[in-house]
Amino acid sequence: MKNIQVIYLSGPMSGIENLNFPEFNRIAQQLRGLGHKVINPAEVDQPVKEWSACMRNDIAELMKADTLALLKGWETSSGAGVEISIAAALKMPIVDAYTLEPIELNVNVDIKSA
Repeated sequence: MKNIQVIYLSGPMSGIENLNFPEFNRIAQQLRGLGHKVINPAEVDQPVKEWSACMRNDIAELMKADTLALLKGWETSSGAGVEISIAAALKMPIVDAYTLEPIELNVNVDIKSA
């Protein structure tokens, strides 16, 4: 995908060994090696480990990105679902984290723009 400035990684963490950090870190390194700026939630400082507090911090980081990239298993992740809904509402491109190819999702977001 062309014209990607900042990529935010999204995928499953809860219930996965080491919170899936190794996969997040591997893909972040790969994308950075291709010259992309990457926001990796595994690198976001989370002073409070409660899910909702982490999501608030992660959503703030998502707002700094222009593209959402989905890791394997995103379909079963509540957090990824929240991030996808936000990205779709804001008309951000949503791509496969491994190929950077667009992912067409049918996200029902009924938000009226001004």
